Amino acid sequence: KWIGQDVAWIISDDERMAFKELGTDEEREQFVEQFWLRRDPTPETVENEYKEEHYRRIAYANAHFASGIGGWRTDRGRIYIRFGAPDEIEAHPSGGSWQRPAEQGGGSTSTYPFEVWRYRHLDNVGENILVEFVDPTQSGEYRITIDPCEKDALTHVQGSSSTTQPGQTSPPCGVFLASGGGAGVGGRNQFDRLEQQAKLEKAPAVRFKDLEAVVDSRVMFNVLPVAVQVDYLRITSYSVLTNVTVQFENRELQFQAKDGVQKAQINLLGRVYTMSRRPVSTFEKALEIVAPAGMLEQAAKQKSVYQQAVPLAPGKYKLDIAARDTVSGAMARAEVVLDVPRFDDETLGASSLILAGSIQPLASKEAGGAMFAIGGRKVRPRVSGQFARDEKMAVYLEIYNSAAGGKIFYEVDNASTKQSVYRFSEDLKAGNQVTVERLFPLRELELGAYTMRVKAGHGEQGFERQARFEVVAQR
Repeated sequence: KWIGQDVAWIISDDERMAFKELGTDEEREQFVEQFWLRRDPTPETVENEYKEEHYRRIAYANAHFASGIGGWRTDRGRIYIRFGAPDEIEAHPSGGSWQRPAEQGGGSTSTYPFEVWRYRHLDNVGENILVEFVDPTQSGEYRITIDPCEKDALTHVQGSSSTTQPGQTSPPCGVFLASGGGAGVGGRNQFDRLEQQAKLEKAPAVRFKDLEAVVDSRVMFNVLPVAVQVDYLRITSYSVLTNVTVQFENRELQFQAKDGVQKAQINLLGRVYTMSRRPVSTFEKALEIVAPAGMLEQAAKQKSVYQQAVPLAPGKYKLDIAARDTVSGAMARAEVVLDVPRFDDETLGASSLILAGSIQPLASKEAGGAMFAIGGRKVRPRVSGQFARDEKMAVYLEIYNSAAGGKIFYEVDNASTKQSVYRFSEDLKAGNQVTVERLFPLRELELGAYTMRVKAGHGEQGFERQARFEVVAQR
């Protein structure tokens, strides 16, 4: 499944053949490791930006291009995963009336939903690349096309003219396609379009690089308090986006005056190992916390949070977190066992239940690349689990492979008495991936600890996710 899903659109033919010749799991694991190392654009750093960006693209494709099948399997998903976000998108999600450009025959016509993606430059493909997608079935599944007439709905209606401009006797759609012209979908001749399509279908070029092993670092035991939360979200059945959220109490940090403000800095190191101690992923970050002049006391009451998304195959791992306050020298260490779940292609399942302070939409250019980004949303987990009574607690959950006719149930129990204090249910939408976003007011709850449960099921399939939280007077 790794070769058929995770890297299906970026693995070369030679690599695919070599992988199929391997005879043991150990050889395959080494192949996978070398596969990513060969593509690392910055071997001098511990991060593999190529791998992280690749899985971000898969997650984005699943969130935005799914249409009965996973978004990564669609034509738009394939192009997005291979080449990233286009520089421009001309979108016509409803189709309808459209004025054709001169190189496509001119005149007015009616179209199916379609999109044209423009890339200013693609390595090994060319300049000013236009990729057109059409949804002729109007089902939400856009397919790539090199025929600019495919979006023209009137060409498929017997007895209709694809040109509706009064008094015009322009040629039918497609006559001008062989005349050359600009770089548009209809401005190149048929051979140019076929050549471009062939280049788009090739896996991106591999960067062969010699890499050095990551140097092991020793860290001291806890002095600086640190809290860690881990959430799991599906990318494919073979890969899971493991969001590691790390939280520090600002009051435990040492601030110093610099450039007219108070600053504290934490150097953070995280490493994921297999249970046999084979390193899988490493990340590090310098976190700077700034308190404007006169605001140090207020800043000390707040918390500093950092999140790293790590794509992992299902299985058990060990996560080591080390941190150092660069001013005071205080250090922290946390060890967490990661039990990464497997999300089957056909079975009803769900991501981790994330309780957050807020859920906000992201601009398309930020989606996936910003801190706390999940698809097109910014979901900042409340690691402490504490919410003030005057807050609304945000709930985020992804449900996979849901069928029509199901229900989703919400329940809040008092952690001490085990008594239910809130119940609610609603219809569960059908889909390959359904996102649940809810805001729960807390003003009716007494101060204390609670458990939020979300469950759903139909037939023999079902799931339950839960998370604890605490209602406090103020944060």
